[in-house]
Amino acid sequence: MIFRETRLKGAFIIEVEKREDDRGFFARTWCKKEFEEHGLTANMVQSNISFNKRKGTLRGMHYQGAPYGEVKLVRCTMGSLYDVLVDLRPESRTYLQWLGVELTSVNHKMVYIPEGFAHGYQTLEDNAEVTYQVSQFYSPDFERGLRYDDPGIGIDWPLTVKIISDKDKGWPDCQQL
Repeated sequence: MIFRETRLKGAFIIEVEKREDDRGFFARTWCKKEFEEHGLTANMVQSNISFNKRKGTLRGMHYQGAPYGEVKLVRCTMGSLYDVLVDLRPESRTYLQWLGVELTSVNHKMVYIPEGFAHGYQTLEDNAEVTYQVSQFYSPDFERGLRYDDPGIGIDWPLTVKIISDKDKGWPDCQQL
């Protein structure tokens, strides 16, 4: 795997290293040892899948509050999406800055999202599927979110939001964190 740290300290875009032949390719998408060698959390406790029927669906911006803050490793396994993370660490020089990455079933890229970040995505085509591993078990009492259209953050989503849950529409903006 090729680990590329982003401008948001601790967040990485990870590319698979393909071993190709006439059958196709083989690549590793997870290796505890490699993650640890890069100083990243390698204790993933849960794996999730999200299937999205329609282009323009938005899920986010989600995170879990302390002491259940989680690391995520996100990959698009079918279709394509625009994945966004927002740095919510007050001590960070990139506090309240965001980063967007296109993840597709063709480019095989993954995003490593450290604890202290909000995360969400928008589907770029119908029938998009996302898998992600997390470092904490889901704790409903510590579920938190940030408005996807918060003017204080200014995320530039590529499409008009067509489908979003009422809960995701109702998250507070960054002024209320």
